[in-house]
Amino acid sequence: MNVKAQQKYRTLIETHLAALKEEDKLGHDGQAVVTLDQQAVGRLSRMDALQSQAMAKANQTRRNVKKQALQAALVRIEEDEFGYCDDCGDDIAPKRLEFDPSVRKCINCARG
Repeated sequence: MNVKAQQKYRTLIETHLAALKEEDKLGHDGQAVVTLDQQAVGRLSRMDALQSQAMAKANQTRRNVKKQALQAALVRIEEDEFGYCDDCGDDIAPKRLEFDPSVRKCINCARG
């Protein structure tokens, strides 16, 4: 992969990481501890709040996994291993990398 393409993917990855960081800020309040106040919130409302909290935590976990994958892609760029399939070693299609620069397998190997 040439230097220009590497820079393009590096910029794309950094854009994805910045977007995830913004999502982290928005999702922070949703993960707060749900207080038990039977006067202000009924039982069903508290259950809804607990469910919302659980969903916010699951989304945070998803974002953390995605951030780790994107950071690993940056390392692969630095080591000149980016864009090659982990299984067969062939090039990963540029459109596939543009859609998700953290992918590690070509479409044929991903399909199985």
